[in-house]
Parts: sequence; C-alpha cells; structure tokens
Amino acid sequence: MKTSTKIWIVVAGIVFLAVVYVFGTYNHLVTANEATTAKWKDVETLYQRRFDLIPNLVESVKGVMKQETTIFTEIADARSRYAGAQAGTSVGAKVQATQALDSALSRLLVITENYPQLKSAEAVQTFMAQLEGTENRISVERARFNEAVRVYNLIVKRAPSSIVASWFGFDAREYFEADPSSAVAPKVSL
Repeated sequence: MKTSTKIWIVVAGIVFLAVVYVFGTYNHLVTANEATTAKWKDVETLYQRRFDLIPNLVESVKGVMKQETTIFTEIADARSRYAGAQAGTSVGAKVQATQALDSALSRLLVITENYPQLKSAEAVQTFMAQLEGTENRISVERARFNEAVRVYNLIVKRAPSSIVASWFGFDAREYFEADPSSAVAPKVSL
C-alpha cells in the first residue's frame, strides 16, 4: 500500500472517530437534558399534589372537627336548657330539655360506638402526616432534580464535550434554589 493511501485511511479513521464522538456526545447531552427536564416534572407533579391535597385535607379535618364540635355544643346547650327547665315549673319544658339532651347524647353514643375514639385529634395527625409526607417527597425530588442538573452541567462544561454542547446550543441549567421567603413556614388555618 502506498504511503498516501495509508495517510488517507488514517485521516478517514480520525474523521470517523470524531464524527462518532460528536454524535455520541450529542446523544449524551440530549439524554442528560431530558433527564433533567423529567426530574423537574416530578417536582411539579408533587407541587400539584400539595396544591390538591392541602385544601382537601383541611376540609376533611374541618368536617370531622365540626361534627364533633356540633355534638358537644348540642350537649352543652341541652344541659343548659335542662338546668333552666329545672328552675321553672313547666313539665313540658323539662321534658323537651330532657329529650334534647337524650338526643344529643344518643348521637354521641352512636359516634362513640362507631368510632371508639373521637377522631379530631387523629384527623389532625393524619393531616399533618400527609402534609409532612408531601413536603418530604418534594424535598427528595428537588434534590434529584439538582443532581440531574449537576450531571448535565458537568457534561456541558467539561472539555471536550463543552465544544459539542456549544455547537448545538446546550447551555448549563439552573439549580433549584429555595426562595428566601420559604424560610418562614406556611400557616395552615383550620
């Protein structure tokens, strides 16, 4: 084989390896970029869970607490009416007050039979556990997102892949950084 043919084969081999490297690097950049985007979508999904969950949990807790508050209020009112009827002479007023107290107590007994422990405290604990779980999931997904950004940014910034990244317009991505106002815990009002 002639020397010039050998040189052309070497040059063709080098060009081929360079093209393979460029395509491989490009595909690696696309994969890392898409992984970063997917991780951000996971964070957004958990934000949506938070936005969907909190109002529903708050309303559920309010509903349970309202039911229990209503029953205890009715018992207290019935006791007051009964005490007021005792001072009066009307038997009808006493019977009515007794029936109101019996009715309120019977509803309390039904609830107590169905739910051996009244559920307000449990509902609040469940609410807090669900909220804490959601916040933990968000924190984990933010960390995963930042890790995906770190991996992607390393590919974009390291030589020689940085050359390929600049050719195809791949720029470094921003990390998730907490808003300074997020240092203050949000208020949950029941």
